[in-house]
Parts: sequence; C-alpha cells; structure tokens
Amino acid sequence: MKLKLGLIGNAISKSRAPSLHRFLGNIHGIEISYDLFDPGTSDANALVQKIEQLTRERYDGCNITFPFKQLALDFADLPDKASALVGSTNTLKLGTQIKATNTDYTGFVRAFIQRFDVDSRGTTLILGAGGVGRAIAFGLGHVCRERIHIFDPSTARSEELCSALQSAGFDARSIVQSEIPEVSQQVTGILNCSPVGHYQTPGTPIDLSLIGNQKWAFDAVYTPIKTSFIESCWQSNIAVLSGFDLFFYQGLDAFEYWTGIKANEHEVKRAFLSESKINPAEILN
Repeated sequence: MKLKLGLIGNAISKSRAPSLHRFLGNIHGIEISYDLFDPGTSDANALVQKIEQLTRERYDGCNITFPFKQLALDFADLPDKASALVGSTNTLKLGTQIKATNTDYTGFVRAFIQRFDVDSRGTTLILGAGGVGRAIAFGLGHVCRERIHIFDPSTARSEELCSALQSAGFDARSIVQSEIPEVSQQVTGILNCSPVGHYQTPGTPIDLSLIGNQKWAFDAVYTPIKTSFIESCWQSNIAVLSGFDLFFYQGLDAFEYWTGIKANEHEVKRAFLSESKINPAEILN
C-alpha cells in the first residue's frame, strides 16, 4: 500500500507532520510520502490552486493548516459530522470526490480525555477563534459542559464562533480584551488557540501575570513545544496539555481516517518520541 500525502498552509517549514506520517507508515507497512506546500499568502485562490494541483497529481489526501481551515471546507463534496459541526476542516481525502473531517476536533477530545480527569473540567477561556480555535471550542464543548469564554482580536469572529456554539447547544460568551484580566482569574482552564508563541510569531497570548489561578491550560502551538505560555503554566503548577499532544492525536486520527488502520496510540507515541529525540519531559509537567 502506498499513500501520497501533503500539508497546505503558511509557515510550515518546521512542521513535524511529514516525520509523523512517514513514521506511522513505516510501522504499519505503508509507503508514505508527505510533502509541504506553503503558498506564502492567505489568499483563497492560493488554496484553490494547491488543492487542484494535489488532485491533478493524484495525492491521496492532505492536511490543511493556518490560515485555510475554514476555506478548505468549501472544497469538500462529503464533509463528515466533525467538519460540518466545527465549520472547518484540517484533513481532506482526495479523489473523484473530496471527503473532509476535522481531526483537530477529534484529536483534542482524545488528548484531553487521556490527560485530564473529570475534576479538571470547568469554565474556560479560549484565546483565538480562528480555524484551530473553532475545532478546540467544539471539542471543549464535548468534554466540558460549562461556560466557554472566547476572545479574538476580531470581535466579529469571536461572536460568530459563540453563535455557532450556542446553536449547537453549548454555553459560550464572546469577551473583549478589557475583560481578559477578570475572566482569566475566574476560569478553570485557559487555552491558547492563537498563533502567538509560534517561532514565527513569538510572544505570549496573555499577560503572564494572569497565570496562576487556573487548574489547567492548553497551548495549540507546538513549534516550539515549550512556549513562554507553557513554561509560565508549569512554573505555576498548572496541569498542561501541550501543542504536541494535539499535533500527535490529530495526526493519528488523520492517519486512521486515510488508511482505516487503528493504531496503538501509546506504543506509537513512545516510539515516535524516541525516534524524534523528543524528551517526554518537554510535553509532561
């Protein structure tokens, strides 16, 4: 069995996705190629051209990342329940018909359940309402039924996401920047779903003086794994779900979606960390 895969998005040169999928292919006897396609622009036409190129060159599937996750759903002939619920996709199965799922959503739920117990759940604050923020918000609604507060520099975007969550039966509220100090001190969990902290957009998504009262935190950024936000949470003895966790489980779900093969997540994770020379201490506090 052979699979020809790719990733479409901006600032992806340091993505570990190629190594993860080639690794998964190796241990399951599948020859996998995985290429990176960075349009260098957020223009929708660039996404159109890349998907047409991959379809023409007979790629079996591709992942979609920032800033194209919502746009990519428009290309799906057969979106599944996860991508339709979230309103975006990060995983396409290419062919005569294009199928779509959202493994950011399923991967986050899988990672969250694996890492946290029920007592950790409660009200939350999400920073960022873009493609990954949407997936995480819906995943969070699945595992935490209490109020989700959402901030995004674009108030229209955070309000639209809140409206979508409310329509799905979740308790969500859009907040503005001036409310962050108060809300951050009241919530159980705080989640960075913005690109802030990425090696190309360094910084912190929130004033680090506001970190400390929460029980747990999540950072969608995984390059680098140890962001300033994650480090501050660890220093405050806050339980952390890292961007690597999301990267790993969304990748595992995508592999299973493309191949129909159920992988042993614990064995694969240990082996991949060893293969990648990643110290487990970097992803576990």
